[in-house]
Formats: sequence, structure tokens, C-alpha cells
Amino acid sequence: MRPTLRLLCLLLPAALAGCDLLGIESASTVAARRDADGKAIGGACRHAGRAIEDCYTLNRKADKGAVFAGWREMNDYMRENKIEAVAPALPPPSSTPTAKPVPADDDEPEARTASTSKSH
Repeated sequence: MRPTLRLLCLLLPAALAGCDLLGIESASTVAARRDADGKAIGGACRHAGRAIEDCYTLNRKADKGAVFAGWREMNDYMRENKIEAVAPALPPPSSTPTAKPVPADDDEPEARTASTSKSH
């Protein structure tokens, strides 16, 4: 064998091992991450006392099979350890009121004057 071919054969596995460092992910890595994310979402939904249908609706991009597996695992865990569901403290994003913009000094001076004169 030529020396350059040997060197190439020795360096090729090292170069391919560096693909993970470049951010190139294999399909199995991506599938494992999606599965883990779905299970985490399902477990969090069950711990928050949400129905599985609500969990699907709130997380449309998540894999439904993984979400259900996480929800079921958390349900079994909570039953075995007699853990109560924790109600979410924050309201859902759709029910959050939007703030009205405050008019600048130059915008609508009549409306501001009328509202201040009514309060006196």
C-alpha cells in the first residue's frame, strides 16, 4: 500500500468522528431526542393535571406516541406515590391580555384632554 493511502485510511475514521462536533446529527440521534422531548412534555402535562387531549392540542409538533408514553409513565408514578397534580400557576398564553399602547405626546391630544377633563 502507498504511504499516502495508509495515512488517508488512518485519518478518515478520525475525520468522521468529528462530525458530531460540527453539529451534524444522525437520524437516530434526532429520533431519540424527539422521543425524549415528547415523553417530557407528556409527563409535565400529567403532573400539571392536564388531560392528554389538551396536551396534544398545546403541543402539536410533538410526537403523539411519545407524549402519551410520558403521560402514562407519569400517571403510573403519581398513582404509586400518591402524588397530587399541581395546577399551573400561569394562565395559558391565549388568555393573557395584551397591553394597550400608550399614545405619545403628539398623538391624539384631544382624546387625552377629554379623558382628563371628564375625571375632574
